[in-house]
Amino acid sequence: MAATTRRGLTPFYAVLGVIALAGVALLAYLAAGPGSAGGVPANVVVQPSDTAGFRGYVMGADTAPVEVVEYADYQCPACQGFATVQMPDIRRDLIATGRVRWRYRDFPLSQHRHARLAAHAAACADEQGKFWEMHDLIYAGQADWAFRGNAGGAFRDYARQLGLELGRYDGCMDSNRYAGRIQASFEEGQRIGVQSTPSFLIGGRIYAGALASDRVRQLVDSIASPGR
Repeated sequence: MAATTRRGLTPFYAVLGVIALAGVALLAYLAAGPGSAGGVPANVVVQPSDTAGFRGYVMGADTAPVEVVEYADYQCPACQGFATVQMPDIRRDLIATGRVRWRYRDFPLSQHRHARLAAHAAACADEQGKFWEMHDLIYAGQADWAFRGNAGGAFRDYARQLGLELGRYDGCMDSNRYAGRIQASFEEGQRIGVQSTPSFLIGGRIYAGALASDRVRQLVDSIASPGR
């Protein structure tokens, strides 16, 4: 009778083992989060990409000792959180003080249907010297346009709000002239190992996920003053 009971319990313990393994896998997935670098270890050393052609939208002094390259997607919620919560502090404490030069690169993810259109709207605003202003409005209004059928209408409203010449803006959007640039930016990110947004290239290493402003400051300090 005892032997029969042990045999009957064997499948039960096997099921428990499967459930336990599944639980571990789930916890690992949740720990990685949407901003993880997937199967690529965080902070991997990468080689500089091809410097030919358009190099992104730059904020900060050319003489800044540290450059940060951000790869982001306008429809990515984590990117929106970084842009609206962390970036104001980074602009004030690191960029405005001449410590950091910030370079923004487009990395539109395929699951975000309006990401490329948003990137193109920002590029068209850049023609009229308003890239960062459009960048800020697009991220601030993400909840309003991300699931709209006509996101372009929202972007045009932002262009009007910024005082852009609408005829010129419309012509730029209709031409889709920056589609190749946006794709090239995406491919550059892929070449150096970017797999998720936002991701940051700092001191030759990739950091995936929406970094806190304090963490960015620590990384900048470690590069600018390596002996500290």
